[in-house]
Amino acid sequence: MKLNRRQTIQSLAGGGLILPGLISDLMAAGENPLAPRRPHFEPKAKRVIFMFMTGGVSHMDTFDPKPYLNQNHNKKTGKGNRFYKGADWAFRRHGQSGTEVSDLFPHIGGMMDDICVIRSMKNINGDHFGATIGIHTGSATFKRPSIGSWVSYGLGTDNANLPSFMVIAPGLPYAGGQVWGSDFLPVLHQGTRIIPGAEPISNMHRRTAMAEMQEAELGLLQFFNRQHLKGRESDQHLRARIKSFETAYGMQAEAPEAFDLTRETDATHRLYGLKRGDTEGFGWQCMVARRLAERGVRFIELIDGDTRIDYNWDTHANMSNYNKLARNVDQPIAGLLKDLKSRGMLEDTLVVFATEFGRGPYQPAPGVTGRGHHARAFSCWLAGARVKGGMVHGASDEVGFDVAEDLVTVHDFQATILHLLGIDHERLTYRHAGRNFRLTDVHGNVVRPILA
Repeated sequence: MKLNRRQTIQSLAGGGLILPGLISDLMAAGENPLAPRRPHFEPKAKRVIFMFMTGGVSHMDTFDPKPYLNQNHNKKTGKGNRFYKGADWAFRRHGQSGTEVSDLFPHIGGMMDDICVIRSMKNINGDHFGATIGIHTGSATFKRPSIGSWVSYGLGTDNANLPSFMVIAPGLPYAGGQVWGSDFLPVLHQGTRIIPGAEPISNMHRRTAMAEMQEAELGLLQFFNRQHLKGRESDQHLRARIKSFETAYGMQAEAPEAFDLTRETDATHRLYGLKRGDTEGFGWQCMVARRLAERGVRFIELIDGDTRIDYNWDTHANMSNYNKLARNVDQPIAGLLKDLKSRGMLEDTLVVFATEFGRGPYQPAPGVTGRGHHARAFSCWLAGARVKGGMVHGASDEVGFDVAEDLVTVHDFQATILHLLGIDHERLTYRHAGRNFRLTDVHGNVVRPILA
């Protein structure tokens, strides 16, 4: 049997004939780090749109109804000086599935037959920083590559003119750029941040008057880069930096068109609740995400909110802020699902709605209008990529304090996302600091009951 270069290196490594520290460098040398790679098995999803709600969305006010809390609102719990706090919004059943969703999300509620809600999520940390990097990187304490970077590393890209991992983030979330960082993976796999506005990516348009002049300049630069690379072919970071310049050049040709929403119809703008010409709001983020998905971007993250307390879901003081926050994302998210479905893209696009944790069911005194952090139980949901729509997986207890059925950890969540992309989370590894690392560390099980 004839082995290719990658298989030969893996075989020698397995036999102990290559020092472990050299494996990653040898694997990287001579290859395009963004070239498309075959998944471990047949994938359900070709791409991911990962929507992250910064601040911790209250599960019992959105996707996990708790009648017991409502019935005992403002009553003492019998566990210290704590009182029950009921939901501020009513819940209604939606679709043929009858999944209950609060009145905060009437548009998303209309799509519940395409959505699988996981009501038994648990994070590994209860502060914003640790929980945010936990759901993104699998570690709540150490800097690690984000899930988008792992997907880029594992699968590469189908479009050499656009980054494989792009993040639309008007503001910085808790943990900042670590949310889309590549850490020890080659830098080319880190997320490219897009800031909504007239120029979503800096230097997106060429500075020279003539394309021929820019080509000549870049050709000379590429020549000197290749000369510098000679004798340093195993330096994957140098190769990645050179490749990033080539990707940037391709982006000047393709990115302006990708962000040009004037090509979209009035009907499509209405679907997302976006006024023509607007570049702010979650509607813009969702419409651009669909356009990037169409153009081969592998992993697209949409971040709602930043670290300012009135501009994210961290409602310690006033739950009524949810009215404004939900209104910003509800119609755009439902519009995205409808748009993908009408174009036949929902079948192979995984759409994820996530947050770092939920909110607590108790309050220190009657009449308190906010909720504290709560990582022991919360809700996220998935749609598309042949995930079972119209179902609820797992359950929290009667007050939403602990997981009661079918615990799903952040590592299980990550393993399931990778599985839908055709990746075995135990086999997607990278050699660093003397050992193999993976997104899920030494944890994680695929949540198979939600898979069609």
